[in-house]
Amino acid sequence: MLKPLLIEIGVEELPAIPFLKELPNIERKWANLLEKNRLLSNFKFYYTPRRLVLWHREFPTKQQDSFEEFFGAPIEIAYKNKKPTKAFFGFLKKTGAKAEEVTKIERGGKEVLYYKRETKGEDSTNIIPNIIKEFLEALDFGKSMRWGDLDLSFIRPIRWINAFLGYKYLEFELFGVKSSNFSYPHRSISYQPFIFTFSGDYFCKLSKNGVILYQEERREIILNRFKEIEKEKEISIEIDENLLNEVVAITENPTPLVGTFNREFLELPPEVIITSMKEHQRYFPLFKGGKITNKFIVVSNAITDDFTQIILGNEKVLKARLSDALFFYKNDLKNGLNNEGLKNIIFLDNLGTLYDKMEREKLFALRLFDLYRERVIKESGESEEKLRELLIEAVELAKADLLTEMVYEFPELQGIIGYYYALLLGKNPLVALAVKEQYLPIGTESELPSNTFSAIVALAIKIDTLKSLFSIGKIPTGTKDPFGLRRAVIGIIKIVLNFKLEFDFRDILNSFSTEYREFDFTPLEEFILERVYKYFDANESIIKAVILTDERDFVKIEAKINALKSIVESEDFKEISSTFKRVANIIKDIDLSKVLEVKEELFQKEEEKILFNRYREVIKREYSTYQEKLDALFGLKPEIDNFFDNVMVNDENREIRENRKNLIAHIYNGFRTIGDIKEITI
Repeated sequence: MLKPLLIEIGVEELPAIPFLKELPNIERKWANLLEKNRLLSNFKFYYTPRRLVLWHREFPTKQQDSFEEFFGAPIEIAYKNKKPTKAFFGFLKKTGAKAEEVTKIERGGKEVLYYKRETKGEDSTNIIPNIIKEFLEALDFGKSMRWGDLDLSFIRPIRWINAFLGYKYLEFELFGVKSSNFSYPHRSISYQPFIFTFSGDYFCKLSKNGVILYQEERREIILNRFKEIEKEKEISIEIDENLLNEVVAITENPTPLVGTFNREFLELPPEVIITSMKEHQRYFPLFKGGKITNKFIVVSNAITDDFTQIILGNEKVLKARLSDALFFYKNDLKNGLNNEGLKNIIFLDNLGTLYDKMEREKLFALRLFDLYRERVIKESGESEEKLRELLIEAVELAKADLLTEMVYEFPELQGIIGYYYALLLGKNPLVALAVKEQYLPIGTESELPSNTFSAIVALAIKIDTLKSLFSIGKIPTGTKDPFGLRRAVIGIIKIVLNFKLEFDFRDILNSFSTEYREFDFTPLEEFILERVYKYFDANESIIKAVILTDERDFVKIEAKINALKSIVESEDFKEISSTFKRVANIIKDIDLSKVLEVKEELFQKEEEKILFNRYREVIKREYSTYQEKLDALFGLKPEIDNFFDNVMVNDENREIRENRKNLIAHIYNGFRTIGDIKEITI
């Protein structure tokens, strides 16, 4: 039989961010517990800041019966002289069966002991309380709290619980709270509970008491009101999805309201105003013509006929924050940007100060500039001498804003604050932009530096961070990466590939080794290569084939992977690969690093001469892409097949045998300029 099941967990206001992090797992965890208890059925999960609700239109009133099969020893072992042996009694002990319940069955061509145990399903009312308890304990919000004298903990204190199966509410106690047949309205309506008698009654009364239970409905109310405000005010609202999710999670009856702040605060960088709104107050900024205005939206959770005081209160709070920010801003501009204070800030033990780190970053920046000099000159129009000066200045100013009052108040704006201050203090725009873009990319969908000059600064900072941390043994393990080194490697790869920069990471990272503690470079190289495997979307064996050729330039690695991927994914690769696997097998015992001489005077078969001449044609030709070269090398298949069909490689004569193997090795080495083909599996 199926009946509706309603479960409501009433809590003190849930903190939005930890709740939203766990939200994607909540339905799965409930479903897993239902499946484990043989009660799986369709359901919906709803939430507000004060309640978690699970709703089944049809829920089984009883567990499904279950069956368990046991297979034992062969009959000839279970019985001797028609009497049970130890094997038989061991089977009884293992299964809990009685002797008369054990039968036999054919399995694998033999008759063996067999027992089938049936477990009758239990009434759901007896199981649901334990499932709820397991469910709540399974939820992981990061931090949790205890209250009263309970040993159990949860993200916030649980204040009421109810569970209705059909028209019956289930009586139990969890987290020190006895289940009940009541719930609570919106606080603007009342602080007193309301009683309900079945699930339909619950939904109806909850709505009448000011609670919009369905999160998607709350989202639609907010977005629809946003559209109305945009039309009424002729402005646009920047809808940050993360912020919207937070607002949906902290409201039970949302009402978007428009507030205003003094125009004088528009002197502040827009990022400061937006951060004050979003991060601290959960306000949405308003724009006109692409520029921020002195208006904002706050989403109220109150139910009232007059929102005047709510708007005034939020305007007052924002004014206080922006007043502080403006004070810091003006103070900072008086003091200017100066990096001397970095000498007093320790970067990490054994790595000196942030000033020391800056000095190392300058070395790498200038090394990279030497590699990309012509490109930077062309992009900027500046002279080489001027660019060197600007590059040094950019690195020197990159961390200077860490010493400002504004970044102390808004640490998430480091770099951005430095950018605005640099411009206002008359620094070259190239320098200011490089300061702003030094941390890019900061995430999967993040922008990248906008020019090569900025890219050099961002790369130099990341390179030093990697080398510094590895030099003192701060190597990420498992999922732990407190210094974001995995992100740094991915950032380097993205920048290099975006700008198509020559970047042999082994060569570049091994520069200026005297500036660091002596350390084994191998773990750092392996760490970077791990990220290469994860970054490129290709069969792992293709990536490995390229890596094993000792290629360490990211742009060339990408090009070689794409060329091999194109060939491997072609319809006729299986047929092609068999020939070249044979090539790899023949030369497996040859040291390919040695000079392998092929002597034409030792050729005895026409097929040897033809293959050698065709190979020389292919290898001497110039190719614009690795793809073209691979096509040409794989085009040797007919000549290679004829060679294998008509030539005995392992000739009795040692000179002839070695000459033939050297010929095949030359062909194989031709492939190894792109990828080690023996590693490729499909």
